[in-house]
Amino acid sequence: MIHPIPPGTRDVLPDEMRELRALSERLRGAFEAAGYAEVWTPALEYEQVLRAGDERAAGAGYRLFDEHGEVLALRSDMTIPIARVVAGRMGDSEPPLRLCYFAHAYREARAAGELREFLQGGVELVGVPGAEGDAEVVALILDALDEAGLSRHRVGIGDAGLYRSLLASLAVPDELHQPLLERLSRRDLAGLARDVAELGLPRGDRELLAALPELRGGAEVLERAGEAVEELRALHAELERRGAADRVIYDLGLVRELGYYTGAVFEVYDPAVGFALGGGGRYDELIGRFGRPLPACGIALDVQRVHIAQAAEEGLG
Repeated sequence: MIHPIPPGTRDVLPDEMRELRALSERLRGAFEAAGYAEVWTPALEYEQVLRAGDERAAGAGYRLFDEHGEVLALRSDMTIPIARVVAGRMGDSEPPLRLCYFAHAYREARAAGELREFLQGGVELVGVPGAEGDAEVVALILDALDEAGLSRHRVGIGDAGLYRSLLASLAVPDELHQPLLERLSRRDLAGLARDVAELGLPRGDRELLAALPELRGGAEVLERAGEAVEELRALHAELERRGAADRVIYDLGLVRELGYYTGAVFEVYDPAVGFALGGGGRYDELIGRFGRPLPACGIALDVQRVHIAQAAEEGLG
């Protein structure tokens, strides 16, 4: 008799485990070669700590009480715990700080087939502002996936504040911002267009709100978007300097679900599979919420998804 396990979790048997371990070691080797030191944090955090980082990060996790009645939550990502560590445990360490990790995270599944428990491998670059830091992280993830055996992967790049700024400039009521941004985070552009049509804005403003998220491609996208994407243009110049500019896709409709992102946001793709392999972005205010203001950015990979993409690429030959 096979006993059930909770939905959104899975057993990993020896053959796959060996492959996942080898994949993790290749990624870890690339991170460490670039000067990123590995850290580990508890799977359980106090809920108030997660709420300090982002209200949705606390609400998305699984909660329980300890023996003192304190509310604990399973971490939903590694960025908030690392922000806590940098501010509290590494207060004497001079930036820049280059940290990496391999750890399980837990989220409520939003769709059939999504995992609730998954292994993240990622990097956090603390203390390097703007385009220089963003380009280092993007180039490192591209190189790490090369080391892992992938060859078709790309990184999508957007701006977390771009659509928010546009909504504010067009006087869209504040209470309508989050529903529209959630449409974007789910890539529900048809639903977004319907919601925008009901805003009662002038036709030109409605067309702009519906059209901006459709802009996706190479550096020509940045030219079409004008002055609003100066920071992305600076990032493109840094990526050109690093020889990685031809492996990114600019996506002006890309936003991340969590609200702590303040600048460039990233999503990792491989055309061999129909899902993102990971994501991240710049979060210049997050560490300051724990008492040590520092700029930072990072990317996390879903190691199991990378493994699936690795097998899919091999199958394509």
